[in-house]
Amino acid sequence: MNTVLLGSLATSICTALGALPALLFSNVTHRGRDILLAFTAGIMVAASTYGLIPSALKLSNLWILTIGTLLGTAVLTLMEQLIPHQDLEHNSHGADNSRTSSLMFLSAMALHNLPEGLSVGVSYGSTNQELGTIVALSIGLQNIPEGFLTALFLITHGLRRRTALLLATFTGVLELAACWVGLQFTESFHSIIPYGLAFAAGAMLFVVYKELIPESHGDGNERASTFSFILGLLTMIALTHLLR
Repeated sequence: MNTVLLGSLATSICTALGALPALLFSNVTHRGRDILLAFTAGIMVAASTYGLIPSALKLSNLWILTIGTLLGTAVLTLMEQLIPHQDLEHNSHGADNSRTSSLMFLSAMALHNLPEGLSVGVSYGSTNQELGTIVALSIGLQNIPEGFLTALFLITHGLRRRTALLLATFTGVLELAACWVGLQFTESFHSIIPYGLAFAAGAMLFVVYKELIPESHGDGNERASTFSFILGLLTMIALTHLLR
């Protein structure tokens, strides 16, 4: 249980750690933001395809993997339609500074973090003892640039720096709560662990393809973002091997 506690806390703390450098900036270039988003996408894809999906297949079969993955994408699609949602805007100075804009963006970050936290909890609840650490590491790594972007967005939309830091940290707390929900869920229903792993993979892949990749290609930085994506993918794979 200590390992679960440390892993789940680490993923949330990474969000706050990533937000801290944003306090030193009033703005960041679109190119820098796109590179960070693409790197994050690469880490998440590696976590899904190199960790969650193979583990789901080991515990079940292709049919269960397909159902769980499609269910994850369907639930994220429904959440996106029901929860106020705003993509990162691709303009330099014309962003809306209203509280509504900030609230919508925070809702979008929560939309990202809930399945991420769920994937950590489900992974720790599985019989594969290495999986929880691998997934927690991958989520924690991608939470660093995500926390930075969240805090930076809020600062550039008129919020005080301390408020932006607290709100960015709060999105990490939501992820921590989702982690414990996922953990309790898998402990109570061991037979559906493969579904949960596949669900988490589908949810993460949805976020990557629907949100992160399009946003990283929105300002003409496709080439740099592509290399950053591959670097993120290889980084996560390398860390996974080193920690085994």
